[in-house]
Amino acid sequence: MSIPEIVLGIVLILSSLAIIVVVLLQEGHEKDLGVVTGGADTFLSQNSARSIDTFLARWTKIIALVFFALVIGTNVYMFFVHK
Repeated sequence: MSIPEIVLGIVLILSSLAIIVVVLLQEGHEKDLGVVTGGADTFLSQNSARSIDTFLARWTKIIALVFFALVIGTNVYMFFVHK
């Protein structure tokens, strides 16, 4: 394996772990179904939970796009290098 292959592999692993963490931090769509942090109990925590969920949803989309771009880029790189 060459250095670029190792670097791309490490970046893919880190981005996949980031997707897992961000998804697990999000709350469920039903009341009191948060996977890691639990549901919100008070009015103020419900509002802060909504903003945190929006933040996490945005980052899930960004990290997923980066992950898919890395997978496609890695496959294209491997196709042309090992052809």
